[in-house]
Amino acid sequence: MSIHLSSEQAPLPEIPLPEMETPSRIGRAIALFDESGCDALLVTKRENISYLTGFSGSSSLLLITRDEVVFTTDGRYRDQSCSELALAGVEASVTIGNLESQIDAITRAASSTDRLGLEASDVSWAFFCQISGTRSLEPVATSGLVESMRAIKDVGEVARIAQACAIADCALDEVKPRLLERPSESEFAAELEYAMRVHGASGASFETIVASGPNSALPHMRPTNRKIGDGDFVVIDFGAIVDGYHSDMTRTFVIGEPNALQFEQIHAVALAQQAGVDALAPGVSGAEVDGICRRVLESRGFGESFIHGTGHGVGREIHEAPSVGARATDILRKGMVVTVEPGAYLPESGGVRIEDTLEVTEDGARPLTRSTKDYQL
Repeated sequence: MSIHLSSEQAPLPEIPLPEMETPSRIGRAIALFDESGCDALLVTKRENISYLTGFSGSSSLLLITRDEVVFTTDGRYRDQSCSELALAGVEASVTIGNLESQIDAITRAASSTDRLGLEASDVSWAFFCQISGTRSLEPVATSGLVESMRAIKDVGEVARIAQACAIADCALDEVKPRLLERPSESEFAAELEYAMRVHGASGASFETIVASGPNSALPHMRPTNRKIGDGDFVVIDFGAIVDGYHSDMTRTFVIGEPNALQFEQIHAVALAQQAGVDALAPGVSGAEVDGICRRVLESRGFGESFIHGTGHGVGREIHEAPSVGARATDILRKGMVVTVEPGAYLPESGGVRIEDTLEVTEDGARPLTRSTKDYQL
């Protein structure tokens, strides 16, 4: 496999991104304590700590009380943590050391707390026992406290997601002619991820999906050494990361002329995807958007071949609130960023999925991914 940059493949120009509202986030989290039934909150989920403090490292703890913020990490991040918290405008007491010393700092700071909020899906009982020590500290299981804040993006967050989308758009536009040379799925995935890096991504949002022929009928098939061939559907699902924020996009191509079934299949998915995009607006539920996409596919005979949810929120995680699925209870609000990605998967013809990342606006939605949806190269 040969990967190179031509003279036309220079990195995208750097665009100054607006600041995020990081300094206000801890205060907003404290305002949710009463509703959550806690006096303080121990944040252990990496993405939530990053959201609240600007810290990008892989190991840390964050205790938020009504009077104090305590941040701990290990020696690898001694200088980085102080620099990133200061740059984000976050004031905190910082402890650097091994896990034992970090827990000691958290325990001391929580000594006047009776009800300690824990991120229930991220903390083990053994870890809570270490934190509580011999005190009769009441654990309060919180669910989605910080995530509910993250669901509404500020201007700076949307700008980072949009930049990640632009990088992915540009990378696909440059690399997709390679499909005509019949590379393997793995080769094409590697070239696409390399192109995103060249254009400024810090990494791929997830392992790039390139699924061709029969593999395309498997929604999350990992790339293989299968060579892309004539008559294949090729499903490409990928994204870029910019400053901790993800993009997500899927495009489906046909190598050569589609047969009658393939034409109907890709046309039906395109109509369903556009109907879902058109339905996005504040006050609409994720379940409503999902239902609209499904009804389009059902009306064209592909209802049973749509075997996953319609979409999800995108931000510091590639899958986060809100949910856009058949059982979703989330209501869309201005500032949310979501995907719309219906699909149809048939063993005899392969699979089709089309996905965009969009920002919910006051009266609809704004697409952040802008790659053409033409299925022929």
